[in-house]
Amino acid sequence: MSEALCHIALGANLGDRIGALREATRRIGQLPETAILARSAIYETPPWGKIDQAPFANAVIAIRTGLGPKPLLDACLGIETAMGRVRRERWGPRLIDIDLLTHGTTRMTSDRLTLPHPAIAERAFVLVPLLEIAPEFRIGRRKGRTILNQLDQAGIVAIAPL
Repeated sequence: MSEALCHIALGANLGDRIGALREATRRIGQLPETAILARSAIYETPPWGKIDQAPFANAVIAIRTGLGPKPLLDACLGIETAMGRVRRERWGPRLIDIDLLTHGTTRMTSDRLTLPHPAIAERAFVLVPLLEIAPEFRIGRRKGRTILNQLDQAGIVAIAPL
């Protein structure tokens, strides 16, 4: 498989949130055939979906990888597990969350993976850091910036470098 430009979202709201995002980024950068190309700032963001929990730290990285979509997903899930993530409830608190947003121009839907990630256009906490490192990002024919301007961005604040 040829190399692909991929965008990966990172999030955490338990423990050392900033340290967790930095450690996950380091581990992703150590995957075979993978190089980190860009890192957004780390943003503090209000909880989404399940709102009765602590604020999140979120960031997005761009990588170039020779790993296909499913092997990359498996590697990211392995990093989550190695870092202590236990899936208890949807949108609940987590030590680390790693979401594959894009994998080159791949479009796919399976029981384990949908690309591009189907909720990018609904989540300011993803679009703010994504557009920082990919300002021309589009979802279909729509500019990411146009989509972001229609979302609630209240409480999203850059807090640290990744």
